[in-house]
Amino acid sequence: MTARVLLGMLTPSSNTVLEPVTAALLADLPEVSAHFGRFRVTEIALSAGALAQFDNREIMAAAELLSHARCQVIGWNGTSSGWLGFESDRSLCAAIEREKGALACTSVLALNEVLQATGVQSVGLVSPYRDDVQAAIVRNYASIGIDCASERHLGLQDNFSFSDVSDDQIRTMVREVMSGDMATRPEAVAIFCTNLRGAPLVPELEAEFGVPVYDTIATVLWKALKLAGVDTARLAHRGRLFSL
Repeated sequence: MTARVLLGMLTPSSNTVLEPVTAALLADLPEVSAHFGRFRVTEIALSAGALAQFDNREIMAAAELLSHARCQVIGWNGTSSGWLGFESDRSLCAAIEREKGALACTSVLALNEVLQATGVQSVGLVSPYRDDVQAAIVRNYASIGIDCASERHLGLQDNFSFSDVSDDQIRTMVREVMSGDMATRPEAVAIFCTNLRGAPLVPELEAEFGVPVYDTIATVLWKALKLAGVDTARLAHRGRLFSL
C-alpha cells in the first residue's frame, strides 16, 4: 500500500468553496487526502470584532483537532495576513510547528514565496473584499516590493457571500486587471480569497493572458504538498504554480 499523505487545512467556518475545490485538485493524487478543521469566521472587515476572529487561540484549537488525525502538514487556508500583516502567518506557522508536531504553511506565505522566487514585482489583485480591506492588502504587498495597483474587488463583507461570486464575475475582474497594454500589464494575477472559485478557472485564464494566475486555495495546497514531499508536477495541468 502506498504511504498515505494527510494534509490538514484550517478553514473559515462560513467557507463552502475550499473543501470541494481542494478535493477536486487532489483527485489526481490518490495517496493524498485533505482534512478540514473549522473555526469561526463570518465576516471580513477591519472592525475590532472582525479582526478578533483571527486570534491565534481559536485557530490553534482547530489545529489541535487536526493534529489528532496525524496530519503531516497543517495549512491555514485563508488570506487574513493580507490585511493583518504577513507576520501574523509566520507566528501562526511557528506555533503550529512548535506545539502540534506538524509542518505548517499558509495561503498567503505560499503566494509570497512564489512571487518572490519568480521575481514578480507587479500583481493583478482580484478579491471580493471591502475597499479598506483591499487597500490594506495593497499596502502590505507594497511593503515587500510588490505593486498591486492593478486591482479589482467587489466590496463584500459577509464571508459566505464570497462563495456566491460567479465564474463570470471572476473572469471579468481578471480581464479588467489585465486590460492595460503589454508594457503595463501585471506580471501575474492573484485571486485572493479562499472562498472564491478561482482555482478551477486558472488553466483557461493562464491560456488567455499568458501570465501565471495564482489562486490562494491552490497556493496553500502547493506548499503543503511540497512540505509533504509530493511531486506537484503531477498537477501541472491545474496551473503553472504546480510546475514550480
